[in-house]
Amino acid sequence: MTQTQKIKPSRFLTFLLGTLAAFGSLSLDMYLPALPNIQATMHTSAGAVQASISTCLIGMAVGQLLIGPWSDRVGRRLPFMTGLIAFTLASFDLIFAHNIIVFLVLRFVQGLAGSTGQVLSRAMARDLFEGPRLTKFYATLMTVIGVFPVIAPILGAALIAFFSWQSLFITLTIIGAWLAVISFFVLPETITPKATMTQRLDFMPLLKNRAFTLNTLMLALVYGALFAYISDSSFIFQKSFGLSTSQFSLVYAVNGVGFALGSQLIGRLSGSFSDQALVRFGFLAPLLTAVVMIVNTFTLNNTVIFMLGLFLIVTFMGFNTTITTALAMESTTDNIGLASAGLGAVSLFIGGLSSPLVSLFNASNAIPMLAVIAGFELLGVVTAHFGGQSKHSSTLH
Repeated sequence: MTQTQKIKPSRFLTFLLGTLAAFGSLSLDMYLPALPNIQATMHTSAGAVQASISTCLIGMAVGQLLIGPWSDRVGRRLPFMTGLIAFTLASFDLIFAHNIIVFLVLRFVQGLAGSTGQVLSRAMARDLFEGPRLTKFYATLMTVIGVFPVIAPILGAALIAFFSWQSLFITLTIIGAWLAVISFFVLPETITPKATMTQRLDFMPLLKNRAFTLNTLMLALVYGALFAYISDSSFIFQKSFGLSTSQFSLVYAVNGVGFALGSQLIGRLSGSFSDQALVRFGFLAPLLTAVVMIVNTFTLNNTVIFMLGLFLIVTFMGFNTTITTALAMESTTDNIGLASAGLGAVSLFIGGLSSPLVSLFNASNAIPMLAVIAGFELLGVVTAHFGGQSKHSSTLH
């Protein structure tokens, strides 16, 4: 590691980092059940409302490129606090948005600020760990993050059952303010002042780092599949399968449990199998599942088969997100914030392109979503096979 840390990671710190990492994504998960409501209120198309997912993701990508390098120079705490305050203010402004253009702009700003937790939680974990311990810590971190997709849609559905969709952003404003206060008092600094003085903005070492670029690409492919699911699942379940908002929220929550289980599974398997075998399996299993689901859609169109298939796909998304993130972050020892920024930005950029890609087909069934997911998983299989995935023992320490 580049500096010696005296901080002993605790369960509370893990929970706090997981919560901070998830608060940006919370702005996606919580309002998914309300997408049809927002469409009706703003008198716009489903595609325009779905674009609010893409603008938020693009904001998260741009924000990481700004915040990650900044944290290498000034430390992790100041960027964290700045992002939390900005997220709170953007959430507050969204309460009063009644025009789709204004809504999209504010969603971009909200994503920009919300990226803070994602980029800096990865960087702080890398400040503290390396090797298989880093993978296990990321597994625990991803499990904490995975709890939020379970809670968020249920909370969102409960709010819009009794209040307007604006209540979602009132809730996000309160959450942002609460996290800012807690972080101000208890969030530690994990990078030493001496280390910040030696950092310089230079992407070339990362671009030349084969292990980093390979794992960044594979994580981006996972995100492409993930956000195809996120952007279209609400419409499929509510309009194609006739589920209510509450029923969709329950299904989405169960899939969130699958994401957390996948993260825990890779934490237990790490060190027992080669990284290459784990990543290949992590892409191949959801690819085969997506193919089965496509056949089901054209034939039986059975809701149970569809739900079980999605659960497996999302479970392996958690599996591969954890292992590729750990391998990418471990492959570098300098400019950790910059590395985390590049990793997150590329992933979110691909995720942001995935959402409108699904909506382009304007289909009334799940085929476009499943085809996009299968495409990303297939690319992952090919990349993992021909990329020559490195093992923990071969990464830099």
